[in-house]
Amino acid sequence: MSATCLITGGAGFIGSHLADTLTAAGRTVRVLDNLTTGLPANLAHISPAPELVQGCVTDPDAVARAVAGCDVVFHLAALASVAKSVEDPLASHAACATGALTVFDAARKAGVRRIVYAGSASAYGNASDEAGQDEATPLMALSPYAAAKLAGEFYAEAFARTYGIETVRLRFFNVFGPRQRADSPYSGVIAIFAGLLAAGRVPTIHGDGLQSRDFVYVSDVARALVLAADTPGVSGRVYNVGTGRSVNLLELIAELNAILGTSAVPVHSPARPGDVKHSRARIDRIRTDLGYAPAVPFAEGLRRTVEWARQ
Repeated sequence: MSATCLITGGAGFIGSHLADTLTAAGRTVRVLDNLTTGLPANLAHISPAPELVQGCVTDPDAVARAVAGCDVVFHLAALASVAKSVEDPLASHAACATGALTVFDAARKAGVRRIVYAGSASAYGNASDEAGQDEATPLMALSPYAAAKLAGEFYAEAFARTYGIETVRLRFFNVFGPRQRADSPYSGVIAIFAGLLAAGRVPTIHGDGLQSRDFVYVSDVARALVLAADTPGVSGRVYNVGTGRSVNLLELIAELNAILGTSAVPVHSPARPGDVKHSRARIDRIRTDLGYAPAVPFAEGLRRTVEWARQ
């Protein structure tokens, strides 16, 4: 991968870390972002500065300008909120599904070699197994957001089969790290709990606190994205991106207490109907095919995140 790389949503949380990784490797980066949730400040430290095309993924003209001359497109832009998708499913569909289709079609016309699509573990619905979810776990959309993200997956698969453009799909589990907005649908619980503990307040846990999630540090996700772009012979495939391990909420609070020097004991409220009990990525496929292995332990990632928040 030597020509220009486009990152849609590149001024956001994951996209800006991907821009870091690509630039550090000597690659030319272009970003397409409407700056609704992305921040130019997330890119300000990068040198050489990525080219920023301000526009929306649903605008064919803006997308065509952004993809021109690119070898690889990383499609991360989305309206990443389950709650907002329930409130306004048409907006969610436009941003996630129509946006993906617009980007894929522009990439096809521009002769892009490969598209890497950022999907979501929301594809697995209420699958709740302590052994984890692999890529063969039945798909189930429990929200308009999940449905729209799955639509993007199916378009990626269809474009690979119909037009021969290379596409690789990644399903992110609970991504966390610096630059993450507190209202993230992925691991907002980390930002919420850290903020409460730092302020001397007590967090509330819905249920017994034994519900578990696979929290994966953002730099590991950026590396998975690059591997998905670079590895030959994997077009059309889908991969989980996580750590293969899970952390329950009681363990999360204990880790935060240790980092912050607090000793808060959470308050428990009734469990919320529909909450998934256990979510954990099975990552055998991505290990084998892409050579991916998570490098940042949970406690270290949490420490880095808290340090960033303090700054």
